[in-house]
Amino acid sequence: MLDELFQIIEDRKKEQPEGSYTVKLMTAGVNQILRKIGEETLEVIFAAKDEGDQRLVEESADLIYHLWVLLSYQGIRLDQVKEELAARHKRDQ
Repeated sequence: MLDELFQIIEDRKKEQPEGSYTVKLMTAGVNQILRKIGEETLEVIFAAKDEGDQRLVEESADLIYHLWVLLSYQGIRLDQVKEELAARHKRDQ
């Protein structure tokens, strides 16, 4: 689903469907996207500390979505992140 989510974000960026939250974020620009990432990061922290596993799962999904929006906005492919993680794993072996 993570690859599919990234593709959906890329499609929304390209097609600009009316009413899309993704389009709204990208139109607002990098500062708004970063604001949302900061907000979601805090929500992940609070959920992990006091709100239980289900809330942590929900907030983690929100954070991942907003991070994927940032990557797409910046023109970074998800494969680039995967390649970086693979390279780090290879170095650690």
